[in-house]
Amino acid sequence: MTRHILAAFTLVAATVLGASTATAQELRLDPAKVVGPTACGDCHEASIAAWRDTHHFSTFKNMPRTDEARSIADKMGIKRIKAEGECVSCHFTSKLDEGKPETIGGITCESCHGAGKDWIEVHSDFGGKDATAENESEAHRKARWTQSEAAGMIRPGDLYALAENCYQCHTVPKEDLVNTGGHPAGSNFELVAWSQGEVRHNVWYNDAGSNAEASQNRKRLMFLVGQALDLEYALRGVAKATAKAKYAVEMAKRAKRSALRIKAISDAGVAIPEVAALLKIAGSAKVSLNNEAALTAAADRVAEQAKAIANGYDGSELAALDGLLPAAGAYKGKVYAP
Repeated sequence: MTRHILAAFTLVAATVLGASTATAQELRLDPAKVVGPTACGDCHEASIAAWRDTHHFSTFKNMPRTDEARSIADKMGIKRIKAEGECVSCHFTSKLDEGKPETIGGITCESCHGAGKDWIEVHSDFGGKDATAENESEAHRKARWTQSEAAGMIRPGDLYALAENCYQCHTVPKEDLVNTGGHPAGSNFELVAWSQGEVRHNVWYNDAGSNAEASQNRKRLMFLVGQALDLEYALRGVAKATAKAKYAVEMAKRAKRSALRIKAISDAGVAIPEVAALLKIAGSAKVSLNNEAALTAAADRVAEQAKAIANGYDGSELAALDGLLPAAGAYKGKVYAP
């Protein structure tokens, strides 16, 4: 099986002329619907304090000053890193100010939880003037969550959607940014290690002074959904590649690594049908240039399985993953201590 996966993930040596050189700004969040972290901080003070200790926060000030960022921007023809081109979508948050997008921060609350204009008031209404989070009725809480999600809020319970935000940026799915700008072709992002380190802000439902690590069951589920998303976005990356250059090659390598990790998960004894389906998709995908339709379809099937895992399991069924989970010493960055 390993041999078949390796063969399937060999990049076909084909070259297509006319690689994309588009530099049009594409924002992941609608600036007209962004409210900004200050609005969140009215209630979530501890979460904002945790955020201020992260690279997600400091990138607003520090990233544009680095030699690497300036070099990439120069190659891409970008003069204002915080206001132009490909940088803004993943590294910054923009809010509408007098009819124009204005960069207000780095990676903020809404980068992960969705632009808040349509849901922030619903989300913070506990049932009336004297109602609080502590005395809110269970029926009202469920209705509030349902309405908030319908209005665009991405809650922690929607693990696939929450984690997808991470992979949309950490895989760097921009061919021209890599091939022309020299941007790294993705990071070694892994959902458990990167979520349980400096970006951990598990403070709302915990006792004062606590920023608890996710439960073992939650980490199992995060790990598996994350591995599926890694495969999904690697396939999407190759699907969009137009030239046999660094971007296509690195995305193909990522897809190969992802496929082998899915096999390792299966070999560890995770015997759920979704993992078997992922393994089959990975083994049959032809990762090559000029294969966009087939690779996109394969990525869509991976997404279906990832969502099924996120929505259909609670982690208690995935104990076989424990030997594959990153240890606490591998968590990314220093954990915030309230």
